[in-house]
Amino acid sequence: MLAVIDALQGDTLSNHLFQWNAIAPEVGPLAEALQKRSIPITSCPLIDNTTSHRFPPDIASERLLNAIQKQPADIVHANSLSMGRLLGRIAPRLPMPTVSHIRDIMKLSKAAISDLNQNSSLIAVSQATKDFHLQQGIPEKQLQVIYNGVDCHLFQPRPSTKMLHNELKLPPETFLIASIGQIGLRKGQNFLAKAAVQTSRKMPNAHYLMIGERHSSKQESIDFKQNIISQFAQAGISHRLHWLGFRNDVFQLLNEIDLLVHPAHQEPLGRVLLEASAAGTPIVATDVGGTTEILKHQHSALLVPAGNTTSLVTAIQTVYDNPLKRKELANNARKNVIHKFSIEQVAEKMKHFWCNISPSHRASRHHSGNV
Repeated sequence: MLAVIDALQGDTLSNHLFQWNAIAPEVGPLAEALQKRSIPITSCPLIDNTTSHRFPPDIASERLLNAIQKQPADIVHANSLSMGRLLGRIAPRLPMPTVSHIRDIMKLSKAAISDLNQNSSLIAVSQATKDFHLQQGIPEKQLQVIYNGVDCHLFQPRPSTKMLHNELKLPPETFLIASIGQIGLRKGQNFLAKAAVQTSRKMPNAHYLMIGERHSSKQESIDFKQNIISQFAQAGISHRLHWLGFRNDVFQLLNEIDLLVHPAHQEPLGRVLLEASAAGTPIVATDVGGTTEILKHQHSALLVPAGNTTSLVTAIQTVYDNPLKRKELANNARKNVIHKFSIEQVAEKMKHFWCNISPSHRASRHHSGNV
């Protein structure tokens, strides 16, 4: 959403249409990003300091209502499913339209569906996400698709500087295969580990980078990461596995790696797939969720069934053995993402959506509203 705001603020024809206000934590990375953009923040703590747990929904929604009333707006837009539920609970008591983004493909309770349906409109980040939630009981007239976008100027093809090779003390000819994203069961990095083991002899100079963090403290998540480590260790290739943790230089890393492998079990619309496409990084990914709305098999990526190690091995080895295929896939992916997913296009669609849903903006397109 910040990228959309940046694009609209940078457009002289759109900048005057909106005045932004945020209900967000007063400290942390998000607060710093908002302050950098001179966007006022209204605090709305949803964590009970005495218990360190989230307030119950009835209390949290009342807190959200109070925060909204401090900053009267023409539209209130929740940027996550959890906030969309809270906003829906109070939507009938608000005078302005309420909107929520749905960025996940996950089973929702009847209560969650009921809360979301109280909002004026819902935005799904892919057709796959929309279709999934239509089946759960969200009315089609209420749910529309607006894709996430990517900054194709920040993420663009650049010659490798070998900075990662130097950082990891690897020879410059090392073939770098990366998985970028949260470390967890849904992202399927354990299947990449299985593929690494099976291709270890045929791809002797391939090294594997796990870029991202494990956020869950559940035992199954701890065991999941340990399983990846154990697979490499048992095959005697621990030295070819590198944990890079969270990185804020992904736009640079994508120019340094040779292949992005995204073995997720589910993916509404993978941000890293958009970023890698824009950066001209070859991609092997699973054919799940909204991935086929970004990538076409054999044209802009190699797509494989989720959880199918044999297919994943074949795809990785095909890309590894064929530099011309890598270049073809990367070029086609970038052309498609520029055509369909640039942040400028997405920002324009969001602008029209907000203007159409707001009575004040419909009455006068020169009105300055709060979102």
